[in-house]
Amino acid sequence: MAASGGENLPAEKTTMKTLTRWSPLRELETLQDRLSTLFERAMPRTSGESSFGFTDWTPAVDVSEDEKEYLIKAELPEVKKEDVKVTVENGTLRITGARKFEKEEKDKKYHRIERAYGSFERTFALPEDAKADAVAAEFKEGVLKVHLPKSEQAKPKPLEIKVS
Repeated sequence: MAASGGENLPAEKTTMKTLTRWSPLRELETLQDRLSTLFERAMPRTSGESSFGFTDWTPAVDVSEDEKEYLIKAELPEVKKEDVKVTVENGTLRITGARKFEKEEKDKKYHRIERAYGSFERTFALPEDAKADAVAAEFKEGVLKVHLPKSEQAKPKPLEIKVS
């Protein structure tokens, strides 16, 4: 960097410091990841069973709502429809199932297996305005859609006020 008097000064070394907002939830997630890694190394899984009774993998879900219903979409790639079960009991919606590992072939050699296999379970507390007896589910192209209709009394009704 040149000074105003024409002198050549050594280039200043600048370090950029970024500020990150502290998030207690992120800290907990990091701690959970570290503990999970520690316990997985210390207690290897036995033939398909997960340690501590946890499920082997957790499918990603989207939960949305409109004026008629709640909709849960779960990504279940390579899961067969007959391997998925949806139940409603005591105000809880439960999605369970399994993704099975391919049979090992004598001529096939695996170099890396990163996708998770085994059983899964997702549970959701039903909203008070959901009709538990009218839940419907459909499975197409690896996506499970669970429809939770809203009860009629829960739908907002416009109330007209007379102006005097």
